[in-house]
Amino acid sequence: MLSFIVRRIFVSALLLLGASFIMYVLTAISGDPLEELRISRDPNREQLILNRTEQLQLDLPIPLRYLSWLGAAAQCLIPFAKSCDLGVNILNQQVTELLPLALSSTIQLITGATVLAIIVGITIGIVSALRHNSGFDYAVTFVIFLLFSMPAFWIAVLLKEFVAIGFNDFLSEPMIPLGAIIGIAVAAGFIWQAMVAGPVRRRMSVFGGSTAATAALLLFFNFSDWFSDPGLGPVMIAVSALGISVLTVGLIAGFQDRRAMLTGLINAGLAVVSYFSLQNLFDISSWGTIIFLGLGALAVGVLTGFLVGGDDRAMNMRIGGITAGLSAGLLLLDRFMQSWGDYASNRAINGRPIATIGSSTPTLDGDIWIMGIDTFTHFLLPTISLTLISLAGYTRYVRSGMLDVLDQDYIRTARAKGLDERTVIVRHAFRNALIPLATLVAADIGAIIGGAIITEQVFAISGMGQLFIRSLGNVDPNPVMAYFVVIAIVALIANLVADLSYAALDPRVRTH
Repeated sequence: MLSFIVRRIFVSALLLLGASFIMYVLTAISGDPLEELRISRDPNREQLILNRTEQLQLDLPIPLRYLSWLGAAAQCLIPFAKSCDLGVNILNQQVTELLPLALSSTIQLITGATVLAIIVGITIGIVSALRHNSGFDYAVTFVIFLLFSMPAFWIAVLLKEFVAIGFNDFLSEPMIPLGAIIGIAVAAGFIWQAMVAGPVRRRMSVFGGSTAATAALLLFFNFSDWFSDPGLGPVMIAVSALGISVLTVGLIAGFQDRRAMLTGLINAGLAVVSYFSLQNLFDISSWGTIIFLGLGALAVGVLTGFLVGGDDRAMNMRIGGITAGLSAGLLLLDRFMQSWGDYASNRAINGRPIATIGSSTPTLDGDIWIMGIDTFTHFLLPTISLTLISLAGYTRYVRSGMLDVLDQDYIRTARAKGLDERTVIVRHAFRNALIPLATLVAADIGAIIGGAIITEQVFAISGMGQLFIRSLGNVDPNPVMAYFVVIAIVALIANLVADLSYAALDPRVRTH
């Protein structure tokens, strides 16, 4: 394994060197960085030209300029030396000072979109495969291909028009019309019954129950003025935590495992107790406190699984950790929702909380809850846009992978041995269906980064994409190379992780 990693790193370094040289040359010959100064009427024009020529080393041949840049950039590899030098831009600003802010915005955007696309895509793909050739499968296929064919900028524009502007207008008078409630409830009922297998009677029962539950929930939102003052509250926290525990136990251990069920229920109960005990602490919390509490919740969940686990402690520790972690996320979500009213009524927000430009509100000031909501509202639409772009590929790959695996002999053997369907799907089919997905995730990183350039332009986010486009237009090689190096390293690491994941998912693969 170690020799494989070393070889891959060596080959990746050679690829990075060659690609960086090509990128530098293409940027350098794409235009004249002195053009704006040559046509300027500034009396100090000649001095400005000389200064820029010296700053960017324009008096040297392009290959020597590249070698000079490479030698300075190589200092970034020296740990703790604090000598990283990526040059200056056309305005004589250090690129290492411009990079952190841009990188922070892009990482938030790409990470959120990738995680959401993987989770949602895997879920829809599995359900679609299990409901093969059903109405749900056909509907998912149509929607996925529709999203796959839509360009990134068009999705972003539609989100700005119909989600941001439309929802902000709705918040001025947050009341859902009765006709819309009926339509949404019926649509939800059709979706849920399509996802459930079985006879018509069972599907109609699911349709009626989900339709009534959706309608009741929307009516509750109307009468409680929930959109202006949202929150989960102790009842919803308890119900949601219970649902998380039951679902986690059902997927990992099965409902017959009493110790696993007890582990999940204990952690769900602890989440309800924590809701009442942590409210005052949340009011004075910092991000450090939140991280500490999150790690504490995971530790308690794992410890609970260890104490209750019996003969299968490892499985119960996973159940406890997952239940505790997701339940802690509910408490965090509820606390953010409690600050929504203060955020939406802030003068800097002006009653339109869903942002369409930028990564933050310039004049806004507040605690971690207010600023956290502000970050969420600014990155919501760009993240959805990138998620929809990637969702199609993940869904189709998982669906086709599951269909292929479900036809294998070892799946038939597992069913013939009398294993329940949960065990067959989760433990035997799902893991093998993930193998082709490992390659897709690595390849999709590049597509998401490319989509982020367009998305950042549409939503005016000062990220890596904006830095790249602006620098490329100014024939400014150093910021372009900084963008290239960061993105290339991310892509290479993603491909290395994909190769290593094969060995984890498939024991037959060995990386010698």
